[in-house]
Amino acid sequence: MARIGTFQFTAPLWLHSGDAGWYFVTVPADVSDDIAELTAGLRKGFGSVRVRVTVGATSWQTSVFPDSKRGAFVLPVKRVVRIAEGLSAGAEVKTQLELVDF
Repeated sequence: MARIGTFQFTAPLWLHSGDAGWYFVTVPADVSDDIAELTAGLRKGFGSVRVRVTVGATSWQTSVFPDSKRGAFVLPVKRVVRIAEGLSAGAEVKTQLELVDF
C-alpha cells in the first residue's frame, strides 16, 4: 500500500521543444490532481513541489512543475538518469514519485 504522497505511474519521456534539451515525463492527470490537492497553499516558486523520484535503480530529488498547457505537473528527467536507465524520447518511464517537504 502506498503512503499518502507516494505515487506510481508509467508515462512517456518527451523532449521539450526549446534549445536546452530538457526531457520531461508528464504526471498523469489523476496524480497531478492529488498532488495539487495535497500541496495547496504550500507550493514553492512557479507552483513547484519538491519530490523524491525513483526510475529503475536510480533515485534523485527534484521538483515537479505545473504545466498549464498539459493541465498537469511535469517531471524533469536528468541526463544522468536517462543514461543510467537507457531512456530516450518516447520511452515509457515507470516512475515512483514521493512528495517531500510538505
